Amino acid sequence: MNDAVRAAVPLSQPADAHSQEQWEAATAAVLRKTGRLTSDDADSAVWDKLTRTSLDGLRIAPLGLPGESYADVPRPTRSGAWDIRSLVSGLAGVDAKAANEAALVDLDGGVSSLWVAADESTDLAVLLDKVLLDLAPIVLDAPIGAVKVAQNLLALIAERGTGLHAATNLGADPMGALLRDLPLAPDEAFAELVDLARLAEGIGVRAIVVDATAAHDLGASDVQELGWSIAVGVAYLRALTEAGFSPAVAAALIEFRYSATDEQFPTIAKLRAARQLWDRVLEVSGVSTGSTTEGMRIHAVSSRPMLSKYDPYVNMLRGTVAAFAAGVGGADAVTVLPFDSANGVPDAIGRRIARNVSHLLIDESHVAAVADPAGGSFAVESLTADMAAAGWDAFVQIEAEWEEGRDFSPFRDRIAAVSAEREKAIARRKRPITGLTEFPNLAETLPERPVDPLSERVVRYGASFEALRDTPASAKVFLATLGTVAQHTARATFATNLLAAGGIGVEIAGPTTEAEDLAGKYRALSRGHAGAPPVVCLAGSDKAYAEWGDAAIAALREAGATHVIIAGRPDAVDAEVDDAASMGVDALAFLTATREKLS
Repeated sequence: MNDAVRAAVPLSQPADAHSQEQWEAATAAVLRKTGRLTSDDADSAVWDKLTRTSLDGLRIAPLGLPGESYADVPRPTRSGAWDIRSLVSGLAGVDAKAANEAALVDLDGGVSSLWVAADESTDLAVLLDKVLLDLAPIVLDAPIGAVKVAQNLLALIAERGTGLHAATNLGADPMGALLRDLPLAPDEAFAELVDLARLAEGIGVRAIVVDATAAHDLGASDVQELGWSIAVGVAYLRALTEAGFSPAVAAALIEFRYSATDEQFPTIAKLRAARQLWDRVLEVSGVSTGSTTEGMRIHAVSSRPMLSKYDPYVNMLRGTVAAFAAGVGGADAVTVLPFDSANGVPDAIGRRIARNVSHLLIDESHVAAVADPAGGSFAVESLTADMAAAGWDAFVQIEAEWEEGRDFSPFRDRIAAVSAEREKAIARRKRPITGLTEFPNLAETLPERPVDPLSERVVRYGASFEALRDTPASAKVFLATLGTVAQHTARATFATNLLAAGGIGVEIAGPTTEAEDLAGKYRALSRGHAGAPPVVCLAGSDKAYAEWGDAAIAALREAGATHVIIAGRPDAVDAEVDDAASMGVDALAFLTATREKLS
């Protein structure tokens, strides 16, 4: 549809048409009521107040404005069901027979392809027993020994007298292995890459997976993941063309793998931006793809770093959002990692729920029925364009560093900087992790699972909080609640949840009427087996703090408390407190300090 036709089709009634100035005025009025704007601020200040900045420095506006056109950009073209792909591990230390049984159950339950993590010791005959390799595509993932694993697969089909599905991929990705700092010689690895490409071309399958999760699992941002994937894709394309492959044939041998997180819109935009970037690479390489980028095949996998081993059932929600975003973003294959993946090798129920997420999205929600369903949304189109531009800059930088000295140290340093920024936000609970930094349950029993070697590749978000939870505090904090339950419940709940995020339990005073009543409940604990804890935390309303907060602190110190915390601002009382806990506090530093006082 051209611009003239679009302009002639109004989408709103006259009564619903409003100017930008009217929207700014209405929004500013709301922000002034909440104190985020003053009467002296211009209405147009709402843009700065409501625009947020991503870890990549991309500014995300609260509202789209007319004027930008995104009509002539490559878009996802997949319509219909995506390939539901499950992960099967045959790595050393994993029971191959049990993994095979899990794979067969997955295939019987609707999974259409298998992503096989393997090494040179993997017994593929056992792992893929009874799997119909000509019907179910196999995508190998063997960072070390890719050639040997591929040869083992070919030996297996020769023994069976069958072939491989055309969507099978031998999974070579030497640069991903190098980024993970695995022992690999670059020159030899690229020579093997070419050998595998020739082998794959001869039997009609793909040879290479550009695995951007290698960067994501280290903590990379979306733009860094994009830049890495395009830099690696270009390096592989160049290596194959130098070995005699035409650019079109070389491109057809390559598949891309990206992470999908529970940040819905960034994930959709990232996958769409990837197609635009790769389309540009192919255009420069002389490969004609038009506007459809049919040559780019994307496998999206739900993020492993975003999974939490505590309250793992929340991971079902994270995986569902990630799968939705992957499907809307145009992924050709989607893997939802089981909710208990962070606890070890997933069990049958975890795998069943994981594969059924895609079934629900495809068959009941019909998410796959339309190609590029997010197309035309300003939020998605604008973010896609911004990510593509930033991703191209990241690609150019990574490529230059690789060409100069085959050194990934600068890129790893940039990933570490982004990861530190993310962890800082998590520590201040500006990026909450439900079940870990927010609403933790100290009484939960974690699922017991065998150790999964795949988890060793990953730095999980909030790992510092998980470390605190792994070793609960030796003593509890006395929660010195002031007043009735109705008066203290808000701050008592806040303090209880905050302390629990660090593996610290509480002894709650309950309803109290005065300082001596509170101190008496504290002294009563000293007659117990554990004794009265040295750390106390005041929790009450501002009015209670003003009326008898000072007296409560004095009484508690006289009763034996050595470290007094206040839930709220430290200046809410005149008496000296040792620490304070309020919104925006560095929770990790606060919890670490509190645990030290308890030990």
